Amino acid sequence: MYLRKVMDFQWCCFSPVKQPLDLSMITSQLRTYVAISVFCVLKASSLDTFTAAVYEHAVILPNATLTAVPRQEALALMNRNLDLLEGAIISAAKQGAHIIVTPEDGIYGWNFNRESIYPYLEDIPDPQVTWIPCNHPNRFGHNPLQERLSCLAKDNSIYIVANIGDKKPCNASDPQCPSDGRYQYNTDVVFDSQGKLVARYHKQNLFLGEGQFNIPKEPEVVTFSTPFGRFGMFTCFDILFHDPAVTLVKDFHVDTILFPTAWMNVLPHLSAIEFHSAWAMGMGVNFLASNLHHPAKKMTGSGIYAPDSPRAFHYDMKTKEGKLLLAQLASHPHHPVVNWTSYASGIEALSTGNQEFKSIVFFDEFTFLELKGVTGNYTVCQNDLCCHLSYKMSEKRLDEVYALGTFDGLHTVEGRYHLQICTLLKCKTMDLHSCGDSVETASTRFEMFSLSGTFGTQYVFPEVLLSEIQLAPGEFQVSSDGRLFSLKPLSGPVLTVTLFGRLYEKDQASNISSDLVAQALNSVLHSFKFIILES
Repeated sequence: MYLRKVMDFQWCCFSPVKQPLDLSMITSQLRTYVAISVFCVLKASSLDTFTAAVYEHAVILPNATLTAVPRQEALALMNRNLDLLEGAIISAAKQGAHIIVTPEDGIYGWNFNRESIYPYLEDIPDPQVTWIPCNHPNRFGHNPLQERLSCLAKDNSIYIVANIGDKKPCNASDPQCPSDGRYQYNTDVVFDSQGKLVARYHKQNLFLGEGQFNIPKEPEVVTFSTPFGRFGMFTCFDILFHDPAVTLVKDFHVDTILFPTAWMNVLPHLSAIEFHSAWAMGMGVNFLASNLHHPAKKMTGSGIYAPDSPRAFHYDMKTKEGKLLLAQLASHPHHPVVNWTSYASGIEALSTGNQEFKSIVFFDEFTFLELKGVTGNYTVCQNDLCCHLSYKMSEKRLDEVYALGTFDGLHTVEGRYHLQICTLLKCKTMDLHSCGDSVETASTRFEMFSLSGTFGTQYVFPEVLLSEIQLAPGEFQVSSDGRLFSLKPLSGPVLTVTLFGRLYEKDQASNISSDLVAQALNSVLHSFKFIILES
């Protein structure tokens, strides 16, 4: 479709003019002809929509070992995973996908130390070298993974996003050089539809158990341009922090985020499809999330999310198979402006007497109020955050308890990050102290809800999660004054309705440095070169 569109514009722009030959006129017309031709080709290269694909991959894991296996054994394991990914890539391309995202750790799995991961790594060059590994496989040494991914992209005319390991040698002249003489990075790569390496990103925020990898010396902001918008990428745990995730959207104005992940679901607020779709809505970008499929570790949940609503998602704890998702997205989605405290700041907080209670949600102590009627208006506060809820249930069941909760503080388990959260949730049992425990099913339906809070941040992510871990596309929206409200009675019983806020400036971490901005601007300029060359 893309090539045909270019050809149509060529015929439109290049139609011959029949008149007597005049050298000066020909020269003038040639200049105009070239200028119009370039304009037409560039215009033809710009697509208003595109088809995205993500693949939830049931990864084949290596045998657990603390010592390095032979390189050939590592390659054999990675090729078995690539065989599965190849099937998904070919299928996606045949269905018209322009780009496909595959998961973090999807080619070699996990449970490594620095020594045992080494045979799985390749030296990945800076994309500014302009390299198509499929055409020149040995230009930067022997890199069979990059060669195979490049050829898959080229042969199927599709952009491929993959997660592999990068290795970079160092020596004593570098005071930060690890004792084994190399840096090792958890790395995302992108090959364009010609097989060219166009992006490389080293994961900044490593999760617990990723001691086999190093953190890059400076956070990397990586963007690249395509005929269907500007893209940025980061990996898994990065999503909870400012750099590079927020920076890509706020300062570099990407349209779509690419997100390889190995996400372990944590209820009630951090299941994959719930939080990733909320991040897309809160930040006003498309978000392509590709998760591993490993139910034994609660790894499932992939999706294609637009700012207004999920386009496709998958959550499956019952089967062992992978899943390919495809959906159409706008190349340049609309980013509405929300004042997250406007509505809530105008509501007077009513006295609740002694009805408040404390309960733990993922290691954080929330302040709660029980919802006691079939309909009601409640306010609950903690520190600087007051949360307001109006609701109407279909019926007030005697076997289920719901509560309105708030948390304003520093989360310190599995990372340090300051949260402001307003949440309506189902408690696990009739015991109020079970409010915040993981629960996957519910029976109570809500006719309507409206949730707001006096947030001290512009970064708030709206979540609505239904029974059996399902989303509610098109059933709710966010108003410009900061209310998360239902558009109609929800299609399923409610697990949680949440406004998940982040106060990055209170994380006790430094803000983005000027070096990072300069580095990212170079990346932007380079990606413009790619798109012009492609055009």
